[in-house]
Amino acid sequence: MTIEERLENMERELGQVKRRSRWLLGAILLVAGGMIVFAGFETTASRSEVRAKSFILEDGNGKTRAALRVNIGGPGLWLWDGNGETRAALWAGINGPSLSLFDKNSETRVKLDAYEPGPGLTLWDGNGEIHASLSAGEAGPSLSLSDKNSKASADLTVYIDGPSLWLSDKNGKIRADLTVGIDGPRLALSDKAEIDRFVAGKTKTVTMDGKTIEYPESSLILFGPDGKVIWSAIR
Repeated sequence: MTIEERLENMERELGQVKRRSRWLLGAILLVAGGMIVFAGFETTASRSEVRAKSFILEDGNGKTRAALRVNIGGPGLWLWDGNGETRAALWAGINGPSLSLFDKNSETRVKLDAYEPGPGLTLWDGNGEIHASLSAGEAGPSLSLSDKNSKASADLTVYIDGPSLWLSDKNGKIRADLTVGIDGPRLALSDKAEIDRFVAGKTKTVTMDGKTIEYPESSLILFGPDGKVIWSAIR
């Protein structure tokens, strides 16, 4: 092989080495650049914030199924079923947070709130009538059960002095009152005019001449429709 041929072979080999070096250098730069971009993206994503006034989620048919919004009164989250009826709503308004659950007709059936002066739970029937409510106010916890016409049928409250249970008729008149207070237990049964007709326990009565009579805990008293004592037993 002549010197010229050897020089040509060396030039070809040198050219191949240069090309391979350029490809290797390019690959290294590409990988390094990708790592830098990824690191920069990760740092940006961890520190970034998404700001919006509302978010709407749709199902595969394009129907709105959930919405997160911030209105003037405060933020709220609403959920809809496949028929477009509101089924749940979480709200943080001026008076406090509340959670409402709805039936298939978008009628409120359950509401849990934390308003002032205390939290409460309310249950409705399918006709929009309140059937039960539980609250914890300043006076004490209270449970109320109502009939289909939202007339209070039973109310139980625990005051500082003791618990009380009231039973009402369909007209909302209290017909039975059981109380355990500082003076002891007392049971009173009333007529439709809410006049006591039977009392067991400590109580007071006032005669026509203004005299006050106090009966001890071990007392049974019967009253007439005018509120006057017609019979009593004391032990």
